[in-house]
Amino acid sequence: MSDEAPFLVVGLGNPGKEYAGNRHNVGFMVAELLASRTGGKFGRARRTQAEVAEGRLGFGGPKLILVKPLTFMNLSGAPVVALSQFFKVPVDNVIAVHDELDVPYGQVRAKRGGGEGGHNGLRSMSKSLASKEYARVRFGIGRPPGRQEPADYVLADFSSAERKELDFLVDRAADVTEAIVLEGVEWAQNKYHGS
Repeated sequence: MSDEAPFLVVGLGNPGKEYAGNRHNVGFMVAELLASRTGGKFGRARRTQAEVAEGRLGFGGPKLILVKPLTFMNLSGAPVVALSQFFKVPVDNVIAVHDELDVPYGQVRAKRGGGEGGHNGLRSMSKSLASKEYARVRFGIGRPPGRQEPADYVLADFSSAERKELDFLVDRAADVTEAIVLEGVEWAQNKYHGS
């Protein structure tokens, strides 16, 4: 990882109030918490469809460029690649924060590279960046109950039972993101995957 280059942390979600509490929008929730932790304020980025907040981890720590794409999920890659080029962020320093059907609710996982698991936001990022080797913070939402379609499940709000833990889990996902920035993916896996 580059010591000098900033980190581009992309919270994946859909724009608009009607999507704000959806499972698919947990990336936005984590990005907003990271902005409040680092003293950043989201504002509309010029010449790209995204809201951006800039901050640092700790005094003199790594610079974070926090991104909430304002395109819909399946078009997230275009603003991500535009911002990565503008801020000169290498793919190694790009982190996507997203909902993950293949991880049970209550778990947060870190990884680098790999497939997209049918996630349209990741698919768009991989295509636009021409690489899958960015880091991911996978916020587990579990599989839909019964015969509910995955598309309907991710676009539904968290259940009342899930909301009891949601703030804690968003906090944990922000911790995992910070750990990746400061120590790397492997370190974050060792620290957070066992608990």
